[in-house]
Amino acid sequence: MPKVLISDKMDPNAAAIFRARGIEVDEITGKTPDELTAIIGQYDGLAIRSSTKVTKAILDAATNLKVVGRAGIGVDNVDIPNASAKGVVVMNTPFGNSITTAEHAIALMFALARQLPEADASTQAGKWEKNRFMGVELTSKVLGLIGAGNIGSIVADRALGLRMKVVAYDPFLSPERAIEMGVEKVELEELLARADFITLHTPLTDQTRNILSAENLAKTKKGVRIINCARGGLIDEAALKEGLDSGQIGGAALDVFVTEPAKESPLFGTANFISTPHLGASTNEAQVNVAIQVAEQMADFLTTGGVTNALNMPSLSAEEAPRLKPYMVLAEKLGSLVGQLATGAIPRVSIHSEGAAAELNQKPIVSAVLAGFLRTQTATVNMVNAPYLAKERGIEVREVKTEREGDYHTLVRVSVKTDAGERSVAGTLFGNQAPRLVELFGIKVEADLAGHMLYVVNEDAPGFIGRLGSLLGEAGVNIGTFHLGRREAGGEAVLLLSVDEAVTGELIARLRALPGVKTAMALAF
Repeated sequence: MPKVLISDKMDPNAAAIFRARGIEVDEITGKTPDELTAIIGQYDGLAIRSSTKVTKAILDAATNLKVVGRAGIGVDNVDIPNASAKGVVVMNTPFGNSITTAEHAIALMFALARQLPEADASTQAGKWEKNRFMGVELTSKVLGLIGAGNIGSIVADRALGLRMKVVAYDPFLSPERAIEMGVEKVELEELLARADFITLHTPLTDQTRNILSAENLAKTKKGVRIINCARGGLIDEAALKEGLDSGQIGGAALDVFVTEPAKESPLFGTANFISTPHLGASTNEAQVNVAIQVAEQMADFLTTGGVTNALNMPSLSAEEAPRLKPYMVLAEKLGSLVGQLATGAIPRVSIHSEGAAAELNQKPIVSAVLAGFLRTQTATVNMVNAPYLAKERGIEVREVKTEREGDYHTLVRVSVKTDAGERSVAGTLFGNQAPRLVELFGIKVEADLAGHMLYVVNEDAPGFIGRLGSLLGEAGVNIGTFHLGRREAGGEAVLLLSVDEAVTGELIARLRALPGVKTAMALAF
């Protein structure tokens, strides 16, 4: 009989579901890491919320552990790479608290519009400052939505019900999906200039970190009110403080902070600032939903092998897994690469398998491509829900199989339709195991895709590689591998470099300033 430990406080429905499915369950909460390490070896499953930290030490001690289930979205408290190395499936419940989080954003928007916290404190202090609190109506105001995925679309729906005008910035939002949602798709600069209220609903990635930077906050409409119930780090908190003090920003409400628990912050005490302690998912309904979902998912996996919302495992049969695994690694890397490099709305993704790859079950390969592609924009994507999210965003997915062999015995090509035309990358397996990039936007190149990388497009001219190396050396950046490709002598060349650490935005700016450089980007795999 499988045995599950619930190590964080969770709705009783979770334990009841496990027992109803014939799974033994212990509810033991509040354990220290050492105490949890001492007992984890006897369990097949571990159900957690945000308190338990599933570290390498705990995973090393979890000799029988098969699955970790997170009741909620964020899995920052789980060491997923080590869990994968140990063969432990990590699941979450990405949609269980979407409505709750969206409603909290709407609540904070109302609180900002009518200065509710300040008015409450003033009134309860025995004052009657009716003329001090002059609010604004939401009706007819422009709401700028940064991120139009699951939660963002719910916020848009509620805002439209309040007779607001909604504009949305989301690189993955197709024009068709925008029409279906009833929102206007715009670029970020237009959103900043037009919005009376801005609310963020995007994960924290290299592309979204400080998306509301000092520079972007300065571009906003004077008096804008900003709400963030998504992730800390999307807003430059110091710049937000300056904007509130200057009056450029009329108000701000944060449910999330760069450092949590946020016991202190320069923002605390600032006029027109509202804060809550990461309450986005904190309703009775959401707690019940995520508890039920995680228990059902874990029970399915432990009793039947069914996989739902796994972050490190696709939906696969036992027979297919060994042969498909290297292809899925390749496919996810190719999807991630094209997702990081392609810009603007992507209405179509095509996956073309050639040779040996065409003989395999295409669904896991397609799902792996989409998971890698969408992960640059949403942290909740996995190989199971990627097709659903692609459909939700209006992305057309095409599958093509060519059983004849081309230049390679086996090849997977990923193409995306962009405003600039079709863009494609292709990869193969060396020794039927090692993923290798062999073509990048029409240029032949051989490269591994791993860790931190630099992508540079430049004019093929003498001396450029020396200048590039000197700049990286001056910045203390060590090059691991160096891959070069070009269309023709003296034409356009592509460089892919693996480096030992993440490259800063400042260094990218310096790279772009080098003579002959057309594009420079940091990539991560």
